[in-house]
Amino acid sequence: MRGRTGGRTRTRLRYWFDNFLARSTLTLVACLTLACLAVVVPVSVAQVLVGRPVPTTLAGQAAAVWTTVGATLRIGGAVGAPAYVVLSVLLALVSLLFVSTLVSVITTGMNDKILELRLGRSTIVEQRHTVVLGWSDQVFPVISELAKANAHRRRATVALLAPRDKVQMEEEITTKVGATGTTRVVCRSGSPTDPAVLARVSPHTAAAVIVLSPLDHEGDRTVVRTLLALGTVLGDTAATTVVAAVREPAHHTAAVLAAGPGGRVLDIDAITARLLAQCSRQPGLSLVHRELLDFEDSEFHTVHEPALTGRTYGEALLSYARSCVVGLLRPDGRPVLNPPASTVIAAGDHIVLITENDTTAVVSHEPLTFDGSAVVVAAPRETRPARMLLMGWNRRAPLIIDQLARYGGPDARLDLVAVGPWAPHDLDVLAYDSVIVLGAEATGSVSTADSDYHVLETLLHLRAAGQAAGRSLHVAAELSDDRNRLIAPMSPAADFVVSGRLISLLMTQISENPRTAALFEELFTAGGNRVHLGPAADYVPLGREVAFADVVASGRRRDRSVIGYRLHAGSGTTPRFGVRVNPDKGERVAFGAADTVIAIMRDDQVPSDGSCSEP
Repeated sequence: MRGRTGGRTRTRLRYWFDNFLARSTLTLVACLTLACLAVVVPVSVAQVLVGRPVPTTLAGQAAAVWTTVGATLRIGGAVGAPAYVVLSVLLALVSLLFVSTLVSVITTGMNDKILELRLGRSTIVEQRHTVVLGWSDQVFPVISELAKANAHRRRATVALLAPRDKVQMEEEITTKVGATGTTRVVCRSGSPTDPAVLARVSPHTAAAVIVLSPLDHEGDRTVVRTLLALGTVLGDTAATTVVAAVREPAHHTAAVLAAGPGGRVLDIDAITARLLAQCSRQPGLSLVHRELLDFEDSEFHTVHEPALTGRTYGEALLSYARSCVVGLLRPDGRPVLNPPASTVIAAGDHIVLITENDTTAVVSHEPLTFDGSAVVVAAPRETRPARMLLMGWNRRAPLIIDQLARYGGPDARLDLVAVGPWAPHDLDVLAYDSVIVLGAEATGSVSTADSDYHVLETLLHLRAAGQAAGRSLHVAAELSDDRNRLIAPMSPAADFVVSGRLISLLMTQISENPRTAALFEELFTAGGNRVHLGPAADYVPLGREVAFADVVASGRRRDRSVIGYRLHAGSGTTPRFGVRVNPDKGERVAFGAADTVIAIMRDDQVPSDGSCSEP
């Protein structure tokens, strides 16, 4: 009973206090003044009485109490004639009112500014920075790669604008990206589709703008609206590079028109389908693409090298000790990947090469030498029609089938199983040359986590089937979350394509070097040049130690631009799984029968079974 009575008392007191605070300002000031005096005056009397010496007269004690009260309340406490005391109190009150008002104005202004900064509504003032518009899982690899690309710069800025809380964005970036080195990440909150809000990140002074596609059913439409809003801010004469991506081909044309002639719009589904089709024919290809697209070691660069003007492309292949030449960039901006070795380099051409940075893209004083006896002629091998299995279904499946039809040849066979999960006894998976595993379409009832789980479950069954037969299946799987790639059942013949991360790397590369856009477009399109992994025996003798320059020279004889190799012995070791891109030309290695050479070559040089033999 006593507990209930105490609870009711606390409730009444809380209700009385709330009503008290709801009164007018004048009433609050008066009540607070009386409460203050009720405490200060008695305490001041006690202080005078316990002090030494204590005034002997009542008037002296009253004056001492008044002085103490005045000093405590900051109203002076002057003594003298009544008029003098009244005027001094009046001046003190005026001073107190002025100081209180000034403090209130300053405090309110600072609170408003802090609130504005917290809400991310202030305008940044930067030059040659990178702007990222929108929010999705792609934002983390984009910022991470931009930080790597800017590592050699003393100061760089990435400005992010998204319809999210500024502090929340900063916390997520710190958690998932970590330290960004010399790159400063500035977050602003607001809708990228509003031209007035876009001004907060100063896109008109930026070097590049990256537009991300949100992970919802309105994602591609949001990208189109963002590009339209960006066009009103930048105008037609802006030098800013604009890179965007849409998830569905149906929205690609609208996005291209909205981006304008200077914009680059990537088709996520189409690129993912092309890469999955290519990976299904060549184990390890996804690893090579990841090496080429990130800023960790070597990536694509373009340089103007007058010393090579008038010389042939074949000579240029062996003119760089620490870079791999892969093509030419014509004066009109058109890239020519892997031209014939006899192609003459014109005065306005740029060299397209794979290198670590500008300091390694240096022409050797003398052409690099190679051992002619190490250049072999590949023995023709009999090819057979490819048998492929596609497991799963989503909106990218028709695109993948179309790409497989282009790569597989007229006699290739493709079987489709669109219901899962699949146990080893359900299918004779060992009868197929390659298997592609797709996740279910992410809808309201199926999340990306569910989709990835079904892929991982299928991969477990396939690995078990391969282990039971004592062989490794060649599997290419599509995943949505890059973290699942790290835990996926891995084998030397497995490739994992994470479309979100792949597109993030592509967008970052193009934003840093717009000239590479057309180059990447050709690499991921059937009918031109592409990255290929072929048997090392087609280039150099097996079991004999050779220099990498010898491998490049052997590829040159067949009009192929060699860029690296993959050793089977390291195919199960992280992080590169045996892939070596852009080694030093003097590096020596002995290849085995299971090792492969990485080269850029024409599609018509690749047999339908994916191997590499004489064209």
